[in-house]
Amino acid sequence: MATGLVFDQAFLAHRAPYEHPESPARLTSIRARLEKEGLFDRCERVPARPASDEELLAIHAPELLATVAATAKLDFVQLDPDTYACRDSARAARLAAGGLIDLTLRVGAGSLANGIALLRPPGHHAESGYAMGFCLFNNVAVAAAAARRDGARRVLIVDWDLHHGNGTQHSFWNDPDVLYFSTHQYPFYPGTGAADEVGGPDALGRTVNVPWPPGCGDAEYLAAFDRLLLPIARSFEPDIVLVSAGFDAAQGDPLGSMRITPAGYQAMTGRLKSLARGRVVLALEGGYNLSAIAHSAEACLRVLLGEDPPAETGPTEPALSARHVLEKAIAAQRPFWPETFSDLS
Repeated sequence: MATGLVFDQAFLAHRAPYEHPESPARLTSIRARLEKEGLFDRCERVPARPASDEELLAIHAPELLATVAATAKLDFVQLDPDTYACRDSARAARLAAGGLIDLTLRVGAGSLANGIALLRPPGHHAESGYAMGFCLFNNVAVAAAAARRDGARRVLIVDWDLHHGNGTQHSFWNDPDVLYFSTHQYPFYPGTGAADEVGGPDALGRTVNVPWPPGCGDAEYLAAFDRLLLPIARSFEPDIVLVSAGFDAAQGDPLGSMRITPAGYQAMTGRLKSLARGRVVLALEGGYNLSAIAHSAEACLRVLLGEDPPAETGPTEPALSARHVLEKAIAAQRPFWPETFSDLS
């Protein structure tokens, strides 16, 4: 089976009239790299189509749909200090959400092995009723809700963006059939994502946060996957894995202080393919160093296409400060997942 890919020129029309880190160059740099390496044409294109009101309303309040729709009548509007929209943004946001839904449903149905969605605007900060953090609609949350309607019993959302996905966490806070796992720099924007944020009363342990200190890299992130995420996920038994694949935790990103390499992203993707019979869908979130985002997306796509990740080199144990964070996250989850993961040794 093929790897699906969503990309649409309309995503490039979402732009600010001033220099903004969330720019069309993010996608053009990724596409140029994938084409240079011959990877873009190895994927099966999944057309983007506008998400319907019904699909968006599964996550968002009517007032957000109205707010985003109104921006199509304006040359430019600043929705908050970070988040903008131009005349073409509403269409791009609908296409991003709809394209990811269709990719997710095809992977869930087994007609595609896995997939990657190169989307703009991003989504994981968007709350039910308002846009924030560069995000208009919460693409991954909308796709997860669609997967559930289409028959998926349990959905795992992995968010490795530099920033915590507050909108996604809140969308499924009390839903026991969606497991949300996030690694993120903390304390940092948007201020959510502490280790003791573990889910609502009907979904305790279905929210798993690893709030890293600055400076974490491959060893720390892979330790979180191996010692926390994977044991919990195997107990949860998801039918599909959706990834909020922000690359702003990459080494050299201007907005963050993390140090993940392309090989680290490649290794994380490889680990996720061991879940849900390999039904993994990556959806672009952040990432603002154009070289890092392009090489990181390439590394992930190579794994989706069936290439084995290279042998892991470098440190294998997390730094002491990160080790303490991971211990705290495990302790927060232990009451809800007894005997499903190993202690730190």
